[in-house]
Amino acid sequence: MNRIKTCVFFCCGCLAVNASPAICAIRLTDVTAESGVAFRHTDGSSGQYYIVETVSAGLALFDYDNDGRIDIYFLNGAPLKGTKSTRRPRNALYRNLGQWRFEDVTEASGLGDTGFGLGVAVGDYDNDGDADVYLNNFGPNVLYRNNGDGTFTDVTETAGVDAGHQLGAGACFLDIEGDGDLDLYVANYLAFSYQAHEISTLGGHRAYRAPIHHRPLPDMLYRNNGDGTFSDISATAGIAAHAGWGMGIVCADYDNDGDTDIFVGNDVAENFLFRNNGSGVFTEIGMMAGTAYTADGNPGASMGVDCGDYDNDGWLDFKVTSYQQELSTLYRNLQDDFFDDVTQQSGAGGGTLPMVTWGVGIIDFDNDMDRDLFIACGHLQDNVDHYDDVTSYHQRNILLRNDGRGGFTDVSDTGGTGLQVKLSSRGAAFDDLDNDGDVDVVVLNSREAPTLLRNDSTSMGNWLQIRLQGKNSNRDGIGARVTVTAGDLSLIDEVHSGRGYQSHYGTRLYFGLGDHTLVDRVEVRWIGGGKDIFSAVKTNQLLTLVEGSGQGN
Repeated sequence: MNRIKTCVFFCCGCLAVNASPAICAIRLTDVTAESGVAFRHTDGSSGQYYIVETVSAGLALFDYDNDGRIDIYFLNGAPLKGTKSTRRPRNALYRNLGQWRFEDVTEASGLGDTGFGLGVAVGDYDNDGDADVYLNNFGPNVLYRNNGDGTFTDVTETAGVDAGHQLGAGACFLDIEGDGDLDLYVANYLAFSYQAHEISTLGGHRAYRAPIHHRPLPDMLYRNNGDGTFSDISATAGIAAHAGWGMGIVCADYDNDGDTDIFVGNDVAENFLFRNNGSGVFTEIGMMAGTAYTADGNPGASMGVDCGDYDNDGWLDFKVTSYQQELSTLYRNLQDDFFDDVTQQSGAGGGTLPMVTWGVGIIDFDNDMDRDLFIACGHLQDNVDHYDDVTSYHQRNILLRNDGRGGFTDVSDTGGTGLQVKLSSRGAAFDDLDNDGDVDVVVLNSREAPTLLRNDSTSMGNWLQIRLQGKNSNRDGIGARVTVTAGDLSLIDEVHSGRGYQSHYGTRLYFGLGDHTLVDRVEVRWIGGGKDIFSAVKTNQLLTLVEGSGQGN
């Protein structure tokens, strides 16, 4: 049954539904078989062990046709040198029909890109009211403009954002200077060529070479010119001076100063934290801030990164996934441009040590007012089972429940059938696919079909979902900060475009409210300086909040 009733603030007819059972358990149910999703991922492998194969791919959850249901876009690999293929693989778009049924609309939509897909970001770059798609590929990148009729047009050449022939990674839309349109950050993984390729050996078996054997690359930043084109400002913005092995990225206001900063997870090297000076010029402060390395002073093999306020103190924290024998790291925001690695004391690395971890989400699955952790796992060495008895190629994903006191408990064993699936996962994305008030999960699995997980948790309480619509700021409200206050409870979140492991999710914001039946205040701080305040908001509904429709400061 569909429990969400959508409205624009101040309209009538928002139905409240309240269910507050005394016992809570997070349950994620595997519903892939009945979903109608027939996509299968390929990494283009030919037995040559090209490093490109290991890092594909992310996925996106977004409402491409504005019908109120979240759709799924899967990225795919492509044949690499030496691979024989009778039919070229392509990305796939699945339209959400409701009731956990999805229809393949790839052909009709024009989103069946045949490049080697890695990362994806979604945002309304032209502010025309629909969601556009950017792909970060191995090879030229692609920008698809949404035509508003269910179809997309490749506008890469006109826009000037193909980024050259690079090995890409994550991508994010963000408004770097608060001028009302979306700019674009593009991560690059490393310099790869067939000519320089070599195969490694592990335990007497052929293996993928470590990324440290490939030259790092600087990332790229494009400024939106407001006329459908972009300009490469990587050098003047302070980005091009820093070369790394960029993988997952997220753009967020970590220092609460009203502009958007950039966290880049670098594989086998220090992470970057780019602090925005407010005008779109960035200073890299990862070392000073404590996010460059883990607590033991080592660089992690950073894969994916998400941000969220796990301890409800009003500041965004970062969760970073990593390689085998490295804990997936949680950086707690201590304010004043400083973070503390609290992975071990919080239990946020529970179960991750023998795993290779990729997609990640800081999500309140049970609406109990604090955010849990979902971590997608899967080894990249496809024959690791033959020489390493502490790990495996196919791995189970991990679910860590927030205890509300700053700690996490591994509940994967009791997390439902969705946590029993063992594959080699990559990207993971999170949204309410059935509009019932809780967050579901979609996982892209390397060389396999994806996994769709329906949230069947026993909810501990009420919830509020918020969708923003900018007027002076960008249409999607990307970068806007929302604060929800109910009694002594205060929760924050931001709208992000591009996050996790080379994926996109979270255009809607989700707030678990426990037993609170009324929200006293919702404050929206828009990128560019505007602020709206909404009072006495009912719970258990999806609100669309339009910039300028609330009370001012």
